[in-house]
Order: sequence, then C-alpha cells, then structure tokens
Amino acid sequence: MSLDEKFIPIRNGFYAIVENLFKKLAGLFGYPENPGMLAIHEVENPVYARSQFFESLPKHKTYWPPIQRPETWFEMIVGPTPKVDPVPRYIYESKEEGFYNFYIENFKNIYFLPDWVSEFIQVRLNICLDISLLETIREVLFIGLMIYSQMVVLRIAISWLIYINPYTFPWCYLAAAVDWTEDVLQGIVPAILGVNITGSVFLGILGVIADSLNHLVFTMPFLPSEAEEARLLINQEMKDVLVFHYLPISWYRYPIPNNLREFWYYQRPDILEYMQTAYKNLDIQFLPNTIIQELNQHTNLDLISHINTTNLSLSMEILTEDNLPQSNVIVHFVNNYFHSLS
Repeated sequence: MSLDEKFIPIRNGFYAIVENLFKKLAGLFGYPENPGMLAIHEVENPVYARSQFFESLPKHKTYWPPIQRPETWFEMIVGPTPKVDPVPRYIYESKEEGFYNFYIENFKNIYFLPDWVSEFIQVRLNICLDISLLETIREVLFIGLMIYSQMVVLRIAISWLIYINPYTFPWCYLAAAVDWTEDVLQGIVPAILGVNITGSVFLGILGVIADSLNHLVFTMPFLPSEAEEARLLINQEMKDVLVFHYLPISWYRYPIPNNLREFWYYQRPDILEYMQTAYKNLDIQFLPNTIIQELNQHTNLDLISHINTTNLSLSMEILTEDNLPQSNVIVHFVNNYFHSLS
C-alpha cells in the first residue's frame, strides 16, 4: 500500500467534518427549507438594454502597417507611408429626405466632436460641406504622431547601445526632441527591475492617440447629436448604422452660408426648389444675399413709384376751379416734394 492510499481515510474524514460544519452553519439560516436568493438572469431596464446594445456593436478595426504591396522605390526601402483609415461616410439623395444625407456604420469605438465644437467649426469657420481641410489636418496629425513615435523608438534603441553617445552630433537633436518626455513621466512611471520603461509607456500613448484619429467621424453639416440609429442591409448583411438626414439643425438656428445658397441658385436650382418647398413653413432664407438685395431694391422702387403716382393724383384733384388762387402755392409744394425724393 502506497503512502497516498494510507492518507485517503484521513482526507475523507476531513471532508466529512467540513461538510457537517457547513450544514450546521447553513441550518442557522433555515437550510434546507430556505433556497437562498433567487437568481435574476436579465435586468429589464433601459440602461441595461442600452449597455447590451453597445456591447453587441462591432469594433472599427485598423491595421498598421497596411497589407499592401509597395508602389514606389521609397516604400520598398523604408516601408509604406502612414495613412488614416477613417470610418467611411455613405452619401445618398432622396426626394423625401433631401440632398445632403449620409450614414455611417455604427461601431462601439467611434468618436465624435462635441456639439459645440462642431457648431463652432460650421458657423464661425464656415466649414459646412467641404470637410477636406479637417481631413487634411487629421492626416497631418496622424503622420506627425507616427513619425514622432519612430523617433521615440530610435531614441530607445540608442539608449541600449553604450558605444553611442546620444548627446553628440547628430544624436543630440534626437535626444532634445524626445528626452523631455522622460522628465515629465519619470516621477509617474516606475522602473521595472531597474529598467526605465518611460519611453515604452509614452510610445503606447502615442499609438492610442494616433489610432483614435482613425475612429474620429466628422458629421458636417449635421451635429453629432442629430444621428438616428437604424438598421440597413449592406452587402447582404443587416448592420447597425447611424443616419444623418433631413435639414441640419445648424441651418435652422443660423443663416445658411451664402456661398452654399449661391451654389443652389445658380447651379443646382433643384436643391433650392426642394428646400423652399419642404421647409416653407420655417423662417429660413434660402436665396443668396445678392438676389435678396435686388428684390428689396425692386420693391422699394415699386413703392416709391406708387407713392409718386398717388401724390400726383392728389395734387391734380386739388387744382380744381374752386382753388385757382392757391394753384401756384400747391404746384410749388408738389415740385419741392418731387425734388426732395430725387
């Protein structure tokens, strides 16, 4: 008989003692008549349902470096240039919804600008439909972060090569550009086994910020809060989307940009006709400023012409046979009036 087999009775006896102890403790609380707390599988409330919906959404995945063949000699030697992989916007037109509608696929990791920032960009900076400037700024920031991250990687590699003095030319410029991060994070990030990991942590922060630019969505001319959740059939698959349609709220709160109204009037009269017909009950000006000024001038001229005609008829009525002694005074008054209008 082995040693393990000799301890089997002792083990079984210990298990029995622990079992009896737990039964006695449970008996104090009504065991076995008391079944305990009932298990709730689902909590029916809007917050829980909303959280479950967000958890079911897919993630917008980005890959770097992208899986593609090099197209130039530079890319063959150095590698592919960094490029932003944003969430695509699908623009569509509809007789019911208008001409500036679009939708995006709904992901759990997409980001939007705050409403007040988006409104400031559209109203104050006049960036309404053409968002190429915003996309260029994002592209520049993304490339700048990627280049700087490569500088951090090179600085970390140089620090492990003891035969290179990083404070001599030309490495001193690299050290001046990167070492300030260690001065800032040195007291926050501890060393692990005597190894300084500040550069690695800062490199991870740069990667998170750069990757977040891929998930940033610009919603001009709409505000991010105007998104409506829906489900559409895309590539034979039902997907959750965010739809931006109808009239942007910023075009109701503030005047529509004049260059856009001129584009409607001179090049796209169909859009102007739709806007005037669909939103005729709203106090919104869809005509350009030049056309409004011309209409006001014609209205003023017609009003002056009507006043002149009325005054002339009244003057002719006064010049009757009974008022002949006063005719010279009245004619002088009428002449002075017309002279003041001219």
